[in-house]
Amino acid sequence: MAAVAAGARSLGALVVAIGPGPEPDVADATVAITTDLGQARNAVLVNSADAVIAVGGSWGTLSEVAMAMRRRQHRPDLPVVTLGGWTVQDSAGTPIEGPSIANDPEHAVRLALGGSQLPP
Repeated sequence: MAAVAAGARSLGALVVAIGPGPEPDVADATVAITTDLGQARNAVLVNSADAVIAVGGSWGTLSEVAMAMRRRQHRPDLPVVTLGGWTVQDSAGTPIEGPSIANDPEHAVRLALGGSQLPP
């Protein structure tokens, strides 16, 4: 999270961190919202997002991806992108249609922006 926040801030973006604990935990955030919600904060993140880019493959990340994919039932245009994370298969081993898979951080942002150019 800190690397993503630092990268976004370096481009002049407003970075809002929604932390799971009672204290701010993202040093590079412009605004830190402390929730003390633990993992329930994943629902706040996903339901507040215009796009979801999940980095890595921890269990919490998997829950965020699952919530984002479910949110597509009500918002089919929601971009959901993974970078170095999970792929999900059915019981026969066939990949389930899921999030877009990015090759690198720049590709992830392009996918989240719908293939448009990155901001200058």
